Amino acid sequence: MRVRTSAVRLLAILCLGLAVAIPCGGAPQPAVAQEQPPVPGGMIPAERIPFFQDWAGSPHAKADARAFNNWNEAGEIPEACARCHSTPGFLDYIGADGSAAGIVERKAPTGSVIGCGACHNETTRAMTGVTFPSGLRVEGLGAETRCMTCHQGRESSFSVNRAIAALEEDTVAPGLAFLNIHYRAAGATLMGTLARGGYEYEGKAYASQRRHAAPFDTCITCHELHTVAPRTEPCAACHEGVTDRNSLRQIRKSAADYDGDGDVTEGIASEVNGLHDRLLAAIRTYAGDVAGAAIAYHPHAHPYFFTDGNGNGKVDDDEAVADNKYASWTPRLLKAAYNYQFVATDPGAYAHNAPYVLQLMHDALADLSGGDVAGLVRP
Repeated sequence: MRVRTSAVRLLAILCLGLAVAIPCGGAPQPAVAQEQPPVPGGMIPAERIPFFQDWAGSPHAKADARAFNNWNEAGEIPEACARCHSTPGFLDYIGADGSAAGIVERKAPTGSVIGCGACHNETTRAMTGVTFPSGLRVEGLGAETRCMTCHQGRESSFSVNRAIAALEEDTVAPGLAFLNIHYRAAGATLMGTLARGGYEYEGKAYASQRRHAAPFDTCITCHELHTVAPRTEPCAACHEGVTDRNSLRQIRKSAADYDGDGDVTEGIASEVNGLHDRLLAAIRTYAGDVAGAAIAYHPHAHPYFFTDGNGNGKVDDDEAVADNKYASWTPRLLKAAYNYQFVATDPGAYAHNAPYVLQLMHDALADLSGGDVAGLVRP
């Protein structure tokens, strides 16, 4: 046991050196691209790192991604971002560096990705729970705590309620601004109302943690451990015709028409997408009719919702600028837009927790239209 533990600790140390691209005895360097693995005499040889090639092809190792380069000009990553955009920041947040857990106490250097050492250390092996942005904590978890520590978003029902407190539902509030859940908040989707990552309307009940047939009910059993790609082959045991990611989207169990298009044979992913499209249309209608300013959405340009100056229903290149961000928010519009973005930033929402996201969108539609959701089924 002592030998095994020592080996695990050594591997963690080696991986951490790889993760932050630190040559033996040297100072931190810019993140190393996958096509340039460590070499003998410089850094630890890639072939000595288990599953290196799997990890190297994953988003966590994409050294040229904006997620790891957004702060290069500043030369350091702010505490609020370092937690999930660098290995040192993650280790700081969980307390693996000897600091207090649950807070990042210092800015992180640029030049790292999310490497082996972030997930493989004594601290992560002891973690059993995750605290979400809502302040709610889910305990009794396993290794998926490593995933959900970051993949949980940055806002919640509570932060939206704080922003709109004491404001009239349909009155434009000049100081009100869009709240963005942030990217890939799959953990919040999966946990449903246990995390309250989506905006949950008062008086409504919402789905809890999405359960699936064991053992395929955790992040690390439904995704490959190191590539993080969705696993499809085990699904075929229960779901006929599943051969790839696209066929996963065709799965459905219920015959209910959630999006109101009359098609009850399409996959649950199509039901989610259909309702998502309807919600955006309702947001545009409400913005023009009630808020008094046309709105359009861009999935890749911050802050995502812009004033649609020419009314063509989309964000043109000259409109996707910060000075043109949508500013005619009412509380009712903000809540609906928040839920729209919650679903938009989790491309696997249909698998992570379809009932929860369908409920969020259904209730947003009902709220925008005064309860008129004829032809739609709420899970």
